[in-house]
Amino acid sequence: MQIKINTDRHIQGDERLKEVVRAIVEQGLGHTLARLTRAEVHLQDENGQKGGADDIRCMIEGRPQGMDPLAATHNDANVEAAARGAARKLRALLETEFGKVDRKR
Repeated sequence: MQIKINTDRHIQGDERLKEVVRAIVEQGLGHTLARLTRAEVHLQDENGQKGGADDIRCMIEGRPQGMDPLAATHNDANVEAAARGAARKLRALLETEFGKVDRKR
């Protein structure tokens, strides 16, 4: 499973940040990772240089095998918290969708 991380021009997308976000996404998605072909993480600072509370936006798009992509978004004060929130929301969404598919079988 591949994890791709994209940042806007206000977030420094260095290797350390990518490793931290990758670990958060892997831990947050847990057992649902086995059913994904790819996850794309998009990090954005919505207020740019102005700052502000909960201005970091993380959107994670998961691409399950044989299904349409699903996405979850979370805003928080820093990149790590935003990634944790988005991963938690996407995991819940994936578990719901996988449960529906599994019940049909």
